[in-house]
Amino acid sequence: MPAVRSIRRVVILAIALLALGGWLIWRQLQGPELPAYRLEARPLVQRVVASGEVDSQSLAQVGSEITGVVAARHVREGDAVNAGDLLLELRDDEQRARLREAEAALQQLIDSTRPQAQATLREAQHNLEQATRELQRRETLFERKLLASEPLEQARRAELTARVVSDRARFAATALAEGGSEEQVLRQRLEVARANLARTRIHAQVDGIVQSRDVEPGDLVQPGRTLLTIARSGSSEILLPLDEKSLAPIEHGQSARIVADAYPDRVLTAKVSFIAPSVDTARGTIDAHVDLQEPAAFLRQGMTVSVNIETGRRDQALVLPNDALRARDGSRAQVLRVRDGVVERVGVRQGMLGTALSEISEGLAAGDLVLIGDAEDGQRVRPRVQPIPSGSQYEALLALDPDTTFHALERPRERFASIKENAG
Repeated sequence: MPAVRSIRRVVILAIALLALGGWLIWRQLQGPELPAYRLEARPLVQRVVASGEVDSQSLAQVGSEITGVVAARHVREGDAVNAGDLLLELRDDEQRARLREAEAALQQLIDSTRPQAQATLREAQHNLEQATRELQRRETLFERKLLASEPLEQARRAELTARVVSDRARFAATALAEGGSEEQVLRQRLEVARANLARTRIHAQVDGIVQSRDVEPGDLVQPGRTLLTIARSGSSEILLPLDEKSLAPIEHGQSARIVADAYPDRVLTAKVSFIAPSVDTARGTIDAHVDLQEPAAFLRQGMTVSVNIETGRRDQALVLPNDALRARDGSRAQVLRVRDGVVERVGVRQGMLGTALSEISEGLAAGDLVLIGDAEDGQRVRPRVQPIPSGSQYEALLALDPDTTFHALERPRERFASIKENAG
């Protein structure tokens, strides 16, 4: 009996060893276990992520039209102003003196110069009438041969002189009359004096926020110098310096979401409004402008913001993480597909491209297994299926921040976590 038991143990051990050896051989024939993705159709949203800054479409530069010394400043940076508000006052002693001088000249015309001219005209007309009568009397006497020719010539010269004096007096009285040229000149000088006095008080021409000031009381200012800068209300936009290599997905009218770094809990809606016609060759970037679609009084000029622009959307798309793509060349790439445990290299065409996920438009079908790791074409493998990152939306994000590389995705992902949560 002991011998039988020993034989039985040996047989059982041998069978177990044979089974283990067979299993190991079978596993070896099946190839190594490698991670893989199983393709399936899912919603896909392509977004461009970029950092920008708050800019203003309209910056009003306030200056002085005259040379003067600042007497008072009524605003500073950050103050809200309305059109017509007083911003600065210049010393106005000289302008007030010139205004009083112009007013005095006009009053002198009305009270003195004009009455004198009218009196002179009346006197000249009277003298002309007397000289004319005298000439007529002497001509009558000369015709009757009662007067020599010399007195007649004297009368003619006197009448001519009186006529010239009368004409001059009439011209002068006409110029000095009410509404005449002299009064118009003096009134224009008065208006100029008033305008120069008004220029000593500098008012806001637009509603907005004072962005900068470069003047203090006591400063001498001259025309052409910027004293204050005002950002017009409602003209805020976002300026994005985009990497020129990644410009293709951006188009006018695309919707965007804005998050200021200082206010990460406030998400603003916006739209792409402008794309610059030329590239900044020094930086290799091209400027895009994004207009806000809602008021955002908390934004400040120059504030850093993060922008998430939706550049494409698919209700259903075959989505594959980019770490499974090989030999990428534009929209073309290759993948290692597994069929019946055998690896085969397949060419695919990509649709919407991103740094995390891409759409596969040709070459694969839903349910296909695609290796993540490396393997030889024709090699037998055992795919270990890993889930494609899941969520309510699957996004292909393009990181276009000039301060990062094109494929640096982690920072934009973290930055826009709140956006994706709010967007659902």
